[in-house]
Amino acid sequence: MGYVYYGRYLEYFEVARTEMIRALGLPYKKMESEGIMLPVIHAEVDYHSPLFYDEELHIAVTVYDKPVVRLDTWYKIYTERSEIPHATGRVTLCFMDRVKRKPCRAPGYFLDRIEKISGT
Repeated sequence: MGYVYYGRYLEYFEVARTEMIRALGLPYKKMESEGIMLPVIHAEVDYHSPLFYDEELHIAVTVYDKPVVRLDTWYKIYTERSEIPHATGRVTLCFMDRVKRKPCRAPGYFLDRIEKISGT
C-alpha cells in the first residue's frame, strides 16, 4: 500500500526513546548490567495521517514528570511534509529489579540525567 504498517510506530517510539536515553549518557546496557529492566506496561498511539515507506522521520520524545518507579514518555512523529504530527503517543515503562521481578525505584544517576529534559 505504500504506507508504514501501524504496528511499526511503537518500534519507532522504542528507537527514539533508546536514543534519547543514550544522548543523556545512559545506555540501557548500563542499567541492565546493574540488574534493572525497563519493561513497557502501557502503550498508546493516535494515528493522524499516514507515514510512507522510506520517508525520513523526526520523533520528538518528551518526559514531563521525574520518574520514581514509572517512566512516562510522550511522542510526536513528524516528516518534512507536515508541521502537524503524523502520530502521537505515550509509552509507560516500569523500573524493575531483574532478579526479584518486582518494581523498583529509578537509579539516582538516571534521575539526575532525566531532569535535564523533564524540567523537574
